[in-house]
Amino acid sequence: MRKMRLYKREICEPEIIKEILEECEVVRLGCRDAEGMFIIPVNYGYEFSKSEEKMRLTLFIHGAGEGRKADAFTACPDVAVEMDCRHGIITGDYTCSYSYSYRSIMGNGKVRRAADVQEKIYGLTKIMEHMAPEAEIEFSPAMLERTEVFLIDIERFTAKERKAK
Repeated sequence: MRKMRLYKREICEPEIIKEILEECEVVRLGCRDAEGMFIIPVNYGYEFSKSEEKMRLTLFIHGAGEGRKADAFTACPDVAVEMDCRHGIITGDYTCSYSYSYRSIMGNGKVRRAADVQEKIYGLTKIMEHMAPEAEIEFSPAMLERTEVFLIDIERFTAKERKAK
């Protein structure tokens, strides 16, 4: 994997990566289909762990089982992911010295549909825990039938921070 150009901004600490996953509200997915490349902003849930120097990240998203997004995932399961938070303007002494503060995660992974109802419930629960941790979680059979859950197994990712001055 290519090294980050501004390596001093790279975040490698699992605790801070988890903070970013918690703070971000939307993940943007870069996909491709017969019509070309496109970006999908979606809310998400996640599962993150670190074991013996390897970090694992799985994102859970939901939507319809048909349409451009679902068709693209079936045709080409490779996706790019991007999420960011802690936005702020960094002012400068001259026009081109202005910048932006942020934290972000970027990476690549593969999308697959939930294998069964139990995996679908697990994914939807992860989404609700991230989006609305105080909400009571209950899924009706009709809702489970019409909702598709997609898992994105992130194969490679980096986390980065540009701090405000």
